[in-house]
Amino acid sequence: MADNISVAVLGTGIMGTAMARNLAAAGLDVRAWNRTRAKAEPLAADGIRVVDGPEQAVDGADVVLTMLLDGPAVLDALRQAAPTLTPGTLWLQMSTTGIEEVTPLADFAREHGLRFVDAPVLGTKAPAEKGELTILAAGPQDVRERAAVVFDVIGRATQWVGEDGANGAGSRLKLVANSWVLTLVSGAGEALALAEGLGVEPRDFLAAVADGPLDVPYLRMKAELILSGAYPASFTVSTARKDARLISEAAEAAGVRMDLAAAAAERFRRAEEQGHGDEDGAAAYHASFGG
Repeated sequence: MADNISVAVLGTGIMGTAMARNLAAAGLDVRAWNRTRAKAEPLAADGIRVVDGPEQAVDGADVVLTMLLDGPAVLDALRQAAPTLTPGTLWLQMSTTGIEEVTPLADFAREHGLRFVDAPVLGTKAPAEKGELTILAAGPQDVRERAAVVFDVIGRATQWVGEDGANGAGSRLKLVANSWVLTLVSGAGEALALAEGLGVEPRDFLAAVADGPLDVPYLRMKAELILSGAYPASFTVSTARKDARLISEAAEAAGVRMDLAAAAAERFRRAEEQGHGDEDGAAAYHASFGG
């Protein structure tokens, strides 16, 4: 079945690149587009057709997968692709968007006869490369078998949370999960910064919590980046700042105070101003120092 499925991947950043490669390796016909074509060019070596515009990527595709920065970027790409979109095409919207941004995307899908699935993912670079993402999906029952052809390749699990992608159930769950991710990233950075300030050996702190209820893999991962002083990106500071903003906006609209999300957003903003925007979110550690 996979041999007969063509997938247009719009957005080949950290996550989209890994998804495209895994889909091609599984035997699907993959076309890829990225706003900066040079970032997509390496995918040609994987047998993926790299194209100049989203309208070329979606032309004749059975599935459109969007993995772009935010809702406006997704909508702009789909509007460019509109002339060659075919009614009935399955659209897997996997970017992290705010809840409010789901509505115009779902409206576009309805206007063009697309089958819309709101399906953001949990996971960063390494899980994406291994095809071990967790997919948080909302969409009708009758498209789930088709969606599974893609989801089963790029993810280890799919959690269906509703039948109407237009209500953003997947995106709502993603924001809740990301609020926890940003809490862990910020907490790890602040704990190691405090150790630095108090003259505590960071590895003494890590040893103190080792194998106990306060020890979590994410702490270990981010601490190692901070201690190495190198921040190869799996989830960038700039992306984390964007997600913190989306969480805060959604919470405000729901009448919920999110003090930690607001503080995290400010830390990521300072780290971005210090020149760490394209580095891993762990680089927000540096926001604890300087002006």
